[in-house]
Amino acid sequence: MKDDSDEGLYIMRHSCAHLLAQAVTKLFPEAKPTIGPPVKDGFYYDFYMDPINENDLNKIEKLMRKIVKQNIPIQREEHDNETLREMFSNNLFKSEIMDDKIGEDVGSSAYRQGEFVDLCRGPHVESTSKLRWFKLTNTSQAFWRGDSSRETLVRIYGMCYSSKEDLQTRETLLREAAKRDHRKLGKDLQLFHIDEMVGQGLILWTPRGTIVRNELQQFISEHLTRQGYQQIHTPHIGKLDLYKTSGHFPYYQDSQYPPIVKRDTLRRLSDEECSCSDLTNLMSEGDIDGYMLKPMNCPHHIRVYASQPRSYRDLPLRLAEFGTVYRWEQSGEISGMTRVRGFTQDDAHLFVTEDQIEQELLGCIELVKIIFGTLGMENYRVRIGLRDPNSDKYVGSPEKWNKAEDACRNATASLGVEFSEEPGEAAFYGPKIDFVVNDVLGREWQLGTVQVDYNLPERFNLSYTGSDGNKHQPVMIHRAPFGSMERFCGVLIEHFNGMFPTWLSPTQVHILTISEKHKNYAEKIARTLHELAIRVEMDTGDDTIGKKLRTHRSMRPAYLMILGDDEQNNGTVSFMGPDREQNTGISLEQFILSITTEINSKV
Repeated sequence: MKDDSDEGLYIMRHSCAHLLAQAVTKLFPEAKPTIGPPVKDGFYYDFYMDPINENDLNKIEKLMRKIVKQNIPIQREEHDNETLREMFSNNLFKSEIMDDKIGEDVGSSAYRQGEFVDLCRGPHVESTSKLRWFKLTNTSQAFWRGDSSRETLVRIYGMCYSSKEDLQTRETLLREAAKRDHRKLGKDLQLFHIDEMVGQGLILWTPRGTIVRNELQQFISEHLTRQGYQQIHTPHIGKLDLYKTSGHFPYYQDSQYPPIVKRDTLRRLSDEECSCSDLTNLMSEGDIDGYMLKPMNCPHHIRVYASQPRSYRDLPLRLAEFGTVYRWEQSGEISGMTRVRGFTQDDAHLFVTEDQIEQELLGCIELVKIIFGTLGMENYRVRIGLRDPNSDKYVGSPEKWNKAEDACRNATASLGVEFSEEPGEAAFYGPKIDFVVNDVLGREWQLGTVQVDYNLPERFNLSYTGSDGNKHQPVMIHRAPFGSMERFCGVLIEHFNGMFPTWLSPTQVHILTISEKHKNYAEKIARTLHELAIRVEMDTGDDTIGKKLRTHRSMRPAYLMILGDDEQNNGTVSFMGPDREQNTGISLEQFILSITTEINSKV
């Protein structure tokens, strides 16, 4: 097996996780290793221990390199259950794993390297000397079994490759990614703000960021109109019964905000010292009425569909909304704009007949292609999630599933999009199509998604009158090309490195004067551009033109316009465009024609 094959890298990264655990337990004897899997580009290991700092991380990495040089053999050992439990008797986490995964009389394997031994199925490399090209990257907080009510753990991440060149390439990409980090650029470019008084994971869109968001919404709204969608607005909350019917409550209550109850009910529960979990249990049992912040838009859209009788002539019915939803993400999982607690989806739900599924999927995929193409995100792949043939968890007949899965394949293939099929990745209610985008740094982002749904129309008893005069159940298609506005904008900030295309740029032209005497000319040009709905910012202050350029370049406008004596005397403009090439002595009319063409064509 080659070290740089997928399987070879998997084994190497798994072994690197053990190397990390060996070093940590040597430096911090009280640390308890829990789990340490390989992941894309590297590995991590979770430890029950006190938090560590960057200095600790450097010490751990230094010891790991020392262990590599010692060329310690890595040996597999087979043990019975009793022996394993004795070996790991001082680690309750390993004992819990054995309780869950190892039968009473089965036994299992462990891997030993020097004085360190870990419960593991393997396989691993034969010696620590094979693990030369690694780097520890960062730490974060995690919870045992992903449960916030359980023990808090320290997660240490690292990357591992088969060659020095591959590791250096990855390190270069990480440095570039740090420069492009949307959390840093979002602050520097005044695009969004996260305020602790408002709450974690709740984005405050600034005026500049709101321009980007509004432009994206306007862009997609134009295409929705062309494709025959009808836009709607629904409330941010709904009655608990709505989510009981949809199944979102109580089955997904861990990822939802606690229910909202009437004031007198809340007072009574407070007097009884009722906890949030007690409240949720009472509501799930139907003892208390209440409302919820909506975790999904689909139940509201379903009630719009059900608000009047429907005929086959009304279908397909395409309902779209920029709807805000709320999820209770764990604090350790929240990250900038890409993992938040309140977000707006470019959501749509299509109510269709069985025969319309393929054609409507085609329209959904075509819309995603247009969006990605316009934004220069043309390097993407498509995953089609299919049923697991050995599972019986799915809603709907096999015949319906076969038809829906074929529709996903045919619609994707007919647009010339390459795709992979992934059995077992379908939702229980229908197959799905996911769009995985590669950004300029080669990172993958799962953005757009399209899902076929047989479940909710059945749960809500939806119907339409067919051409035969009988009642039939429609099929639902969920569709969100952006996924969420917050996450999509976070990805775009990093993809463009804050230098948005002109049509998206918060300020499209920054006008800089060389001296005070050019102020009137600058104001005249600014008025002309404003009248054409071109976004302008002007700096007529006393700073030198060099300082003005440095200041305004940092805000990354599409165009920097410089006005001095030559421009004022000749009625021209000089500017640097997105390519940052200097253009001098250009007529204002020519500049306006150029920039408006650029904006309208969204290049």
